[in-house]
Amino acid sequence: MIEVENLTKRYSTQVAVSDVSFSVAQGEIVGFLGPNGAGKTTAMRVLTGFLPPTAGTARVAGFDVVTQSERARASLGYLPESAALYPEMRVREYLSYRARLEGVTGQDVARRVGEAIESCLLEEVANRRVENLSKGFRQRTALAGALVHRPPVLILDEPTVGLDPGQIIRIRETIRSLGRERAVLLSTHILPEVDAVCDRVLIIDRGRIVAEGTVSELENRLAGAPVVRAAFAGRVDASAALQGLPGVTAVAEESGDEETRVRLECEAGADPREEVFRTAVSRGWVLRELTREALSLEDVFVRLTRHEETPAAIAPASSEPEPGEVVS
Repeated sequence: MIEVENLTKRYSTQVAVSDVSFSVAQGEIVGFLGPNGAGKTTAMRVLTGFLPPTAGTARVAGFDVVTQSERARASLGYLPESAALYPEMRVREYLSYRARLEGVTGQDVARRVGEAIESCLLEEVANRRVENLSKGFRQRTALAGALVHRPPVLILDEPTVGLDPGQIIRIRETIRSLGRERAVLLSTHILPEVDAVCDRVLIIDRGRIVAEGTVSELENRLAGAPVVRAAFAGRVDASAALQGLPGVTAVAEESGDEETRVRLECEAGADPREEVFRTAVSRGWVLRELTREALSLEDVFVRLTRHEETPAAIAPASSEPEPGEVVS
């Protein structure tokens, strides 16, 4: 439903997006992540028809965003980070206006507006003026406006900004429900939101896609050698006993009078926690802690967008900037 091939957007002094390719299928929610200035907003503006690309192609629901711009935009619901609303309109009136702008006619207008109000939890404020709404309700009104014409593609930029925790949970549920039938591209800085909502993740940095995959795939690719940590009560000779366990390649020990802590480096795919537990039981040690270190999505994001490091193991081969190229 969203197809981007070799997309580039250049300005007079910089390249904002450089040779980017990705796709979002129907029934899929894809998180679009990147630091400020990475090119996310530029890519979304090209997809939504606000900016023309310098090179490459982008299609929405099969329609080219340049040569078939009107049909592409008609297939799209877009929620920008700072959505423009009409403060003097009532919520139902605004959604009816948006529906007619999107080509909805006749009795379908009232039906579509009712569906959008229900989906975005706006029943209690449907007859209030927008200017009298809280920031959270304004955001939900903007989301309702983006989907009132039932577009097959949704592009959402920070959809839960300004919402309280209860509203965030409900809007995430709404997005998951919308994603069953649509292609959804979701840009957010709230990384737990990606874990909770998205099927797949794209990470963009300096105008290029540096990682793509499910959260677990990215975590596994970057995790390196597995690490297990254990803590035992008192002073015990843990290194000698644990060094020979299957899959353990190195043991680092810190001993004190009250506790002995060890860090086990393991072979790829190894998990010696059961053997550590059995060793402790057989030797009469009191086991206080036994954990396997795991990367979070936040760890993945930081490693991939920390510019002093090059994420060669996960970035596509074409992700290195061209000589003399400026990317933001």
